[in-house]
Amino acid sequence: MRFFQPLKLGLVLLFTVFRMGAAFAHPHVWVTMETEVLFGPAKEITGFRHTWTFDEGYTSFAIEGLDANGDGVYSEEELKPLAETNIEALKEFEYFTFAFIGETKLPTKTPVDYRLDYKNKLLTLTFTLPLETPAPYEKIKDFSFAVYDPGMYVALTFIAKDPVRIASAKPVSCTANVGDRTAKAKAKVKEATLSQLGENIDPASNLGFQYAERVTIQCKP
Repeated sequence: MRFFQPLKLGLVLLFTVFRMGAAFAHPHVWVTMETEVLFGPAKEITGFRHTWTFDEGYTSFAIEGLDANGDGVYSEEELKPLAETNIEALKEFEYFTFAFIGETKLPTKTPVDYRLDYKNKLLTLTFTLPLETPAPYEKIKDFSFAVYDPGMYVALTFIAKDPVRIASAKPVSCTANVGDRTAKAKAKVKEATLSQLGENIDPASNLGFQYAERVTIQCKP
């Protein structure tokens, strides 16, 4: 377990606090997401552009002490150390992003172009997550991904409107399809189940996958 002493720097510290034994129900952090699926010049999938907005409780915890000049505004420069620490922390959790071609898992590279913004009492983390090896166009029919925390410490949910979009420098006839959106209607059942589990969720159990919204890509010939 690692602590970052100068500031309350992000997800690592927050996870550490809760993993030390306090009996709280899962999850601890709520994130609403938007994702762009990035296409390259050969119509291959090269990675993802994630936009994650954190809940007000986590935001309040995370920004404490970060207003260096005391002007009441949290600039991108003041939030840069927190952004860097979150990106470093997320590596251990594979950036909560799990992509596949068929049953073959696709590794990712280190995120680039990341930043944090603060608006309306909420933090938003934006970052680009490249695939280590792009998914070729001819295999996109077997491509899928999901964004979730296996241990359910963080609840990641796509926004209702246009949650996943295609981003390509060249036009592609592809659309993103988010799995069963009725999962949101089951939220109360989910929360009840998690509250009964308390802190006894083993990340190795991959329980988060059961609640993840799986995304597939369909392309016209």
